[in-house]
Amino acid sequence: MSSSAPSTSGGNGSADSAPPRRNSKRPNYSRFTQQELPACKPILTPQWVISAFMLISVIFIPIGVASLLASRDVVEIVDRYETDCIPANYTGDELSFIQDPSSNKTCSRTLTVPKHMKQPIYVYYQLDNFYQNHRRYVKSRNDKQLRSADNANSTSGCDPEDRANGSPIVPCGLIAWSLFNDTYNFSLNNEALTVNTSGISWKSDRDKKFGDNVYPRNFQNGTLIGGKRLDPSRPLSEQEDLIVWMRTAALPTFRKLYGKIEVDLEANSTISVTLENNYNTYSFGGKKKLVLSTTRWLGGKNDFLGIAYLTVGGLCFFLAMAFIVVYLVKPRQLGDPSYLSWNRSPSGH
Repeated sequence: MSSSAPSTSGGNGSADSAPPRRNSKRPNYSRFTQQELPACKPILTPQWVISAFMLISVIFIPIGVASLLASRDVVEIVDRYETDCIPANYTGDELSFIQDPSSNKTCSRTLTVPKHMKQPIYVYYQLDNFYQNHRRYVKSRNDKQLRSADNANSTSGCDPEDRANGSPIVPCGLIAWSLFNDTYNFSLNNEALTVNTSGISWKSDRDKKFGDNVYPRNFQNGTLIGGKRLDPSRPLSEQEDLIVWMRTAALPTFRKLYGKIEVDLEANSTISVTLENNYNTYSFGGKKKLVLSTTRWLGGKNDFLGIAYLTVGGLCFFLAMAFIVVYLVKPRQLGDPSYLSWNRSPSGH
């Protein structure tokens, strides 16, 4: 008995008559897939390179000079006082002095105005080696509590300064708890210099982040006092020293605005400062400085921006001159740009 194999030819279902399948992974030709769309493909000839470097130097050098001159016109007085304001009998044991509530923290300083200082004169305190950007420190606050009295009992994220004596702390968290508490009083020729402490914070912070119906409660009532106490009769939106402090600094050395002196100070005049050296920077090796500064159109005193512009502009000018010398002394003949791949028409599509 013989058997026959099924036919593989003829009929509609024949495998021999099926058209060959194309490779589905291969894209169809288009100018987009083949990267043949019009594009800017400059050829960096010596003329273009030299012109670019010269243009940068012509722009950057004047900006650098103007920035440096503006910074040099700023009059600044900086007085470091955390060491000099320690009594002789506490030398070498500064921590015991600052932690002793019965010790006299009053300290007198004398500042000499080097040049005429035009109002407004900004008063800053500067802290060194204080890392406000530490992750746990930055997170130790509750923004909902700061904005509205309805969330006064919300203390999540404020650990370990969330509750004291079993009651919620307002404002809670390590940032508010460590509020700077040194004070400064100024006098000129035996007459008091008024320091305006209003308007020193960002308006957006006062209006959006700190509520006008949120009042301090149970603040600095724990076993360990961190810094300044707040006025419980004033809402947080009016306590601008707190608002300034809670905008944390990105670097370990920072300045924060204390107030403004709104009278001119003449050159060589002497300012007497009576300060309270309360803030504990001795436990972490920090420094405290009192700063009086004027401003210019560029802001405060900062030579870095001007030096950076001058450095980049000067480097570009030097490179431009070097390329000019090389181009004149030993020029190289350029190839024909018509042979570049993007200048040739595509073939066979």
